[in-house]
Amino acid sequence: MMLNRLWSKATAVATSSVVLALSSGAASAASSAVLKPDDFVGISFWLISMALIASTVFFFLERDRVSAKWKTSLTVSGLVTLVAAVHYFYMREVWVTTGATPTVFRYIDWLITVPLLMIEFYLILSAIAKVPVGVFWRLMIGTLVMLVGGYLGEAGYLLVWPAFIIGMLGWAYILYEVFMGQASKINAESSPPAVQSAFNTMRLIVTIGWAIYPLGYFFGYLTGASTADSANALNIIYNLADVLNKIAFGLIIWTVAVSESESSAKR
Repeated sequence: MMLNRLWSKATAVATSSVVLALSSGAASAASSAVLKPDDFVGISFWLISMALIASTVFFFLERDRVSAKWKTSLTVSGLVTLVAAVHYFYMREVWVTTGATPTVFRYIDWLITVPLLMIEFYLILSAIAKVPVGVFWRLMIGTLVMLVGGYLGEAGYLLVWPAFIIGMLGWAYILYEVFMGQASKINAESSPPAVQSAFNTMRLIVTIGWAIYPLGYFFGYLTGASTADSANALNIIYNLADVLNKIAFGLIIWTVAVSESESSAKR
């Protein structure tokens, strides 16, 4: 009981610190640039950064509501939204002050948060079964191939089409693992209904939600539109995708964690 109280106090202090730190970042960004009412890309950056802060606080506080085996999953969900929120402050400032696409900040964010999202697949399965470490590494390899391919194209190190194909191959490898690979088999054979439902919904997000990113890449670099129109389309699509793939993904984890914890408490 004492450890639980200490953890609750530590969580409250940490959450308060997160809010203060992020709020300071928001104030700093606001002081250096003025958001125009017709800058819909800039508005999307602001809205999403606030949503990410709220999600971070929510996930960290909800740790106290779930059983021990789910706490790490909720912590990872909170870390995903926390890291993304910090980067969104920088990205929105770059956009509002310069009108340039914040490619470097975007990919730094993804290189941290996307592997964490893949870890969630491993964690949710580990909570109900013994999972070989190979599942973890295969998901990581697919993630890195996808991200490195995309960055090489967007940063100009490779032609956009070859880089696009490399990134798509990494994504296809991830889809294979979660739909037909060992991760999928463990879920089908060992998971209770609530976990299977969450796993299946997570797979849909990785399929449908992550499909939004290639659309952003396509409209940003492969349509032949003007530079301004391409940048607008790219950033709005990427921003919307981040809402779905970071916040909604974490809410799925939270839903199954609460459901499983409450079921266990009743037994």
